[in-house]
Parts: sequence; structure tokens; C-alpha cells
Amino acid sequence: VQLQASGGGLVQAGGSLRLSCAASGRTFSTYAIGWFRQTPGNEREFVAAINWSGDSTWYTDSVKGRFTISRDNAKAAVYLQMNSLKPEDTAVYYCGANPKFSAATKHERFRYSFWGQGTQVTVSS
Repeated sequence: VQLQASGGGLVQAGGSLRLSCAASGRTFSTYAIGWFRQTPGNEREFVAAINWSGDSTWYTDSVKGRFTISRDNAKAAVYLQMNSLKPEDTAVYYCGANPKFSAATKHERFRYSFWGQGTQVTVSS
């Protein structure tokens, strides 16, 4: 499966953005999808994940209540709605596809077999 992330941009603190992860490939609906983010000099960190059917989601503590992950398998897309953005949310955001998802290892980036190219999110104070 191939992934393409989009929707990033520059926004003021308190604002919102919606990221999209568009997929190609017939097996998209069998993959769990995760969003990660990375800042210069740091490792890619887990942000959110959604299982193959979309009925289970997980979030890192710092974004709970502000971010919402969702998916539309008919459109082969996953979304990350980001509200109440903070300057510390500034990063390049990546979506990844995980073929053997486990909630216990959702944050381990090496378990994600495919990655999109990343989209820059910048939150100004």
C-alpha cells in the first residue's frame, strides 16, 4: 500500500487543521493506520492510531481530547482532526500502515511497514 499525507500548514495557537492520509492499494482496509510526528533532531513519535475497521482508536496523552483520528475505507483515507493546536504540536506528521497491529505495540514505528512522505504542521504562538 502507498500512502500520501496532506493537509499541513501554518496555523495560530488554538486553531485547527485536518490532516489526510490517502492510500492506494486494494488491501488498505486490512491495515491499522497510525499518525506519528517528528521534530528536527528527535525520533518519530506516536500520535494516534486506528484499527482496520475504525471502531477502535488510541492517542498519546498530550493530544487526547484535542485530536481525533478517523478513517473511511470506501475512500481509502484516514484523517487526523487537530483542534486547539499548541506550538508544541509543530512537527512533520507522517501516516503509517501497520499490517499486524497490536494495541500494546502501537507506538513502535518499526511495526509500520509503509509510510507517507510527511506533511509539515507549524503552530505559531
